[in-house]
Amino acid sequence: MTNQTETDSTPQVEQDRAMINEARAKGKGPLFWTFTKLSGPGWLQSAITLGGGSLGSSLYLGILAGFGLMWLQPLAMILGIIMLSAIGYVALSTGERPFRSINKHVSPVLGWGWLAATMMANFVWCMPQFSLGTAAIQQNLAPASVGDQAVAAEVEAQNFSEDQADAKATFISDVKFRHNLICASILFIAGAIVVLFYDSGGWGIKVFEILLKCMVATVVLSFFGVVLKMSFEGLLDWGKIFSGFIPDLSLLNKPGAAFNELLGATGEYTEFWTTRIVGEQQQVMIAAFATAVGINMTFLLPYSMLQRGWDRDFRGLAIFDLSTGLLIPFMLATGCVVIAAANQFHGKVEDGLVEIYRPAEDAPTPDGKLVGSFKGILDARITKEIGKEKMSSLTDEEKEKLRGELPDGDLRMAAALVKRDVFHLASSLEELVGKNTSQYLFGVGVLGMAVSTIIILMLINGFAFCEMLNLPPHGWPHRIGAIAAGLVGSLGPFLWSKAAVWLVVPTSMFGLVLLPIAYWTFFFMMNSKSLLGDNMPTGLARLRWNGLMLIAASVATFGSLYSIYSSKYPLYGFIALGIFVLAAIVGTVMKKQN
Repeated sequence: MTNQTETDSTPQVEQDRAMINEARAKGKGPLFWTFTKLSGPGWLQSAITLGGGSLGSSLYLGILAGFGLMWLQPLAMILGIIMLSAIGYVALSTGERPFRSINKHVSPVLGWGWLAATMMANFVWCMPQFSLGTAAIQQNLAPASVGDQAVAAEVEAQNFSEDQADAKATFISDVKFRHNLICASILFIAGAIVVLFYDSGGWGIKVFEILLKCMVATVVLSFFGVVLKMSFEGLLDWGKIFSGFIPDLSLLNKPGAAFNELLGATGEYTEFWTTRIVGEQQQVMIAAFATAVGINMTFLLPYSMLQRGWDRDFRGLAIFDLSTGLLIPFMLATGCVVIAAANQFHGKVEDGLVEIYRPAEDAPTPDGKLVGSFKGILDARITKEIGKEKMSSLTDEEKEKLRGELPDGDLRMAAALVKRDVFHLASSLEELVGKNTSQYLFGVGVLGMAVSTIIILMLINGFAFCEMLNLPPHGWPHRIGAIAAGLVGSLGPFLWSKAAVWLVVPTSMFGLVLLPIAYWTFFFMMNSKSLLGDNMPTGLARLRWNGLMLIAASVATFGSLYSIYSSKYPLYGFIALGIFVLAAIVGTVMKKQN
């Protein structure tokens, strides 16, 4: 089935093909420059991968492991690019929409599983992006208009008396709801407008991709600028940073070295704190792997290439596009966030928290947004000692008394593990770049991440919705699918506003559970003679493709199984996975028999 966009863009495709052939005849330099000018789908991948998931995962990698896991995200991205290159190769070789190819040549179970998992991921992932974008506007960019400053001003104007506490609380809740609605509406309208640009045809796609390149560049430059400033101030040890790119699997089962001193002061509960740190490190490692390449990204790439009218002559450009437009911005942005977070937070006790229970002269005022996290960690420590049943029977006053009776070592350990977010990272850099600069610098970067990801998730859902209905991927069906994802995502600030950044970790782990569906599907597609025909790799090329894909798919499968194992209901997860795998095997066998 040929869509209208592909037909309209055929003259442009032929012009691009001529440019590539002419540049190839002149040598590598001109070919490199031509590929750079024609790149596009790789930047779409950057726009989605540089979102709240990458931001949150990078932040907590730095907080928990310091520079020790600098290698993790680049490795995950390289494995993801291998699989994206595979589906790109198949799509450009056949010219067929992948969903139909899978159903026809591999297994309808895998095809529909890929489609359903992609749409689920779109809806789930869109909500934290709206929440993160709203938080960037309220905390960094416009606090006096829709943030805490604005709330305080409106409350003061009402002049509530002391006996109007309930009315005051209701008023504050209403004001915050209104502010969230304003921010969510802005984000949704911005996303919808850009998606309409994309759906307008060839010129719309070009405008859309220029906007996305600008957004990605803004994200990268924002975080790169912060690290550059820290480097000029002599705050970074680049030897340790570069050594962090050497894989170190020991962090799978032991805490980062910076926690050793704090752990040594926790006495008989050292094992409790060690287990907690290692558990969080494992979760963040899984989340970081999942956010490098998500299952919805695997759906976007082939459709964005086909939408441009690319075919088998563009396979070299496709690999270049992924390597530059995806890998380089991802490594720069995520690496800078890890570096900044590690330098500011790794193994460091947050100011003012311990002093809640150990009053001291001139003690700093603790960050109110971290107090709840601090007390929650202390409650987990107390529960370990007295049990869940007794802990649940205590009053708030009794819990507060027990917190204050904990040893200093436990208080300091909890104060080092509180759930910071990227906005605390911005505040911690005020001495380096000034208060306003730090807030705007991070605000722009975070907002760019959120908006670009919202746009791409909407776009992907439009493609998936059209495939579900077997319709061409444009026009009103595509717009309806895109808008549906945006509407669901706009609920994020109302559902997840209290923990916007940390929630990307469990969300990412959910996404990783679904990722092997795509990876193993692509593996079977690359080995399907009926699908690829003469385009199927042979000899050493086939061995190379299969070897690389097996590594990527196996690692993704391990991550998926671990995500299920560490979930709240692992038994149900493994049962559901077993049913799907069995159905996929039966579907594949039946397809071969037919």
